[in-house]
Amino acid sequence: MKICNSPSTNQSLNLVISKHSETQSLSLSFSIYSELHDPISVWSSNCSTLRSAHTTDLPAGFLHDIICGVLSRSLFRLPNVQISEDSGKIFNLAAFTLAILVSIYEAPSNLRHEFIKKISAQLMRDEMRCAAKKLMLMLGELWMRSVNLGVTNWTMEGRWSGDGSPSPFTAPSPFTVFSYALSASRLWKVQVYCPVVAMIMEHPSRQTKDEKMLFSLNYQQLEGVIQFSHTIKENWIDVTVKVDNIRCDLVRLVSEALMAKQGYGSDEKHFPSRVSLQLTPMAPPDILSLSVSRSTDNPVLEVGGLDASPGVMPAPIGIGVSAHEAVTPMPWKFEHAVHGNTASLGRFLHDGARGGREVSTGEPGVRRLPRPRPWFRGRYISPGRPFTRGGGMIFAGGEGVCWRMRPAAAGKTVEWEVRTRTPLHTETRTLEFRELLQLTLAE
Repeated sequence: MKICNSPSTNQSLNLVISKHSETQSLSLSFSIYSELHDPISVWSSNCSTLRSAHTTDLPAGFLHDIICGVLSRSLFRLPNVQISEDSGKIFNLAAFTLAILVSIYEAPSNLRHEFIKKISAQLMRDEMRCAAKKLMLMLGELWMRSVNLGVTNWTMEGRWSGDGSPSPFTAPSPFTVFSYALSASRLWKVQVYCPVVAMIMEHPSRQTKDEKMLFSLNYQQLEGVIQFSHTIKENWIDVTVKVDNIRCDLVRLVSEALMAKQGYGSDEKHFPSRVSLQLTPMAPPDILSLSVSRSTDNPVLEVGGLDASPGVMPAPIGIGVSAHEAVTPMPWKFEHAVHGNTASLGRFLHDGARGGREVSTGEPGVRRLPRPRPWFRGRYISPGRPFTRGGGMIFAGGEGVCWRMRPAAAGKTVEWEVRTRTPLHTETRTLEFRELLQLTLAE
């Protein structure tokens, strides 16, 4: 079965099913062949015995082999996979993903771009995204690290070789920026994965030229989680949505040993500087009002000192007292805004070393650009660090928003759109994505 082909060269990538006759039974195996002048096997599954009483075990065994073929590309291996629901679509998803990784690592260089473009188009279909959601619930970050390591290797190879071909993996490609949403037990959860190399760079000319720094910065994957809790007050049909958790981490895609050898180690990485959330109910006629729970914050003021000295005054005895106050900006500031029926919830990182300026609005000073390593060096180890020791950030919620809806909305299932924008530094890369969450309003 032809996976994809190159019309210009008449070369193709094929999926081959082979039968192997044995003494008492028949065995089958899957292989991916690159059809050049002679067919070359680039991947093969194990043999599975076909028995009339256990025919359902056959696709499960092949699916296990294909998934292990994907995970082994990043040194991850899965001992056992059992999937029964929608196994056909999941099988197609896994086979196409393996074909992309095989094309990245094994296909001739003159065919890679064409093969990858055609296969990734198949993976972007709606039915593939539904299957991917089910697969991700079982494999999660292991699957995405394997896929995104391949994406990163292929992207970096193109940059080093000077290949100017446009990448099918640049955000917002659905294949690279993978997100999914769940709703259960009064909790909404949105999960997102994206390799750093696929994120949009706002100022490409400011990219560091240090190759070791580039390796450390680029062989990372953004993993984000956004959780909301929601309640419904039946008397007024008030839908209150509170931020339960926001987590954002930059995770290395290669081993620590390789990161230290090729780069400066995994401690040198981008860091999140802003998270902007937008929640919009997709039912405008039923919305009466929107309220937020957080007020505009004033700067935190602290007394910086108190001086006392003998006063130079006409009176015989006098004490002169002077006090000064210093503004101490919080590392992360929170901001709520309302635009029609849309609630915006923002978290912004401020740099105390630059007068409390918002980090995402500027770049490091000119003197710091040639030496990027010292910039923001204390972000993981200083007492007032705004990040976890791993370089990510976690916000535990509390604040929220409330939509008051018409009584006629009772019993309806309303979708809420979630849009997120997350800039990363030091090169200012930005990721944007959207998901839909469903909520049935109580009658």
